[in-house]
Amino acid sequence: MSGEASKQLVTVLGASGLLGTAITRQLARRPVRLRLVGRRCPVAPAGHRGEVETRAVDLTEPGAVADAVAGADVVVHLVAHMGGAGTWRVAATDPTAERVNLGLVHDLIGAVRAQRPHTPPVVLFAGSMSQAGQSAGRLDGTEPDRPLTAYDQHKLAAEQAIEEAHREGLLRGATLRLATLYSQGSDASALDRGVVASMTRRAFAGQPLTMWHDGSVTRDLLCVDDAAAAFLAAMDRPEPVVGRHWLVGTGEATSVAELFRAIAAAVARQSGRDRVPVVSVPPAEHSMPTDLLDFVLDPSAFQRATGWRPAVALPDGLRGMAAAVGRELAAADAA
Repeated sequence: MSGEASKQLVTVLGASGLLGTAITRQLARRPVRLRLVGRRCPVAPAGHRGEVETRAVDLTEPGAVADAVAGADVVVHLVAHMGGAGTWRVAATDPTAERVNLGLVHDLIGAVRAQRPHTPPVVLFAGSMSQAGQSAGRLDGTEPDRPLTAYDQHKLAAEQAIEEAHREGLLRGATLRLATLYSQGSDASALDRGVVASMTRRAFAGQPLTMWHDGSVTRDLLCVDDAAAAFLAAMDRPEPVVGRHWLVGTGEATSVAELFRAIAAAVARQSGRDRVPVVSVPPAEHSMPTDLLDFVLDPSAFQRATGWRPAVALPDGLRGMAAAVGRELAAADAA
């Protein structure tokens, strides 16, 4: 067997997204074979150590998932259907959402069942902390799941399918239920993704930052680079992780008002201009039941199992995003 062929093959489904890009960037530092799959063609990171294959694929096409995961030692499943307003807002009657969010997991399980690899692959699935639905206090993973949205119902059903396939011995699967992700601007492709990036751009444009109601809703905000490191930690120590779901976040509660004020301050420092105001507005028509619920989690179980810890403090991440957007705008003005 050649040296390249003997290296671990990691397939990343959804490699062109915010989290996929961050995971790919970290995996590229390792001597592994990477198969990067996305609806948009993923970009191979510069200076990657191992062999990198990129594929632009519509995974809903028959046989597409089976082809993407063939021979993989590890599959990182990040694909999700984005609904209205550029976020996870899908209608219960949207067949595309169910096909992507749940159907692709069944395709993955079916592909592994048909291929029957000698060693069951590790499958790491990206879930959401909002799958639990409304819960009193901090989430710790022991609360019953009562998902309130179609997106969370799809995610929970996909997670349960992976756990059943794990019990059957087809694969070694686990779900990382992630806190709210944001980017610190580590990659240019992340400068237009997520609420932090959107509000940072609004602040640079001198526009007020608008929050629904009084902004008292709290969230656990996790830098996408830390989320990527969590997936690699699970990949490095799969046996304590597989067979269940895990909560992955910082454990710190930040209100929407605090977040938006911090973004305004970071942009003001970067631009040298006055802070833009943070104002309250009524919820938009596309708001979801979970938008006005607190979601903060306790990641200690995952930390004990893997040794992972978040490394990026929120103020540092917001300064990083402000600096990255500032550099991009300055380069555009100079062009």
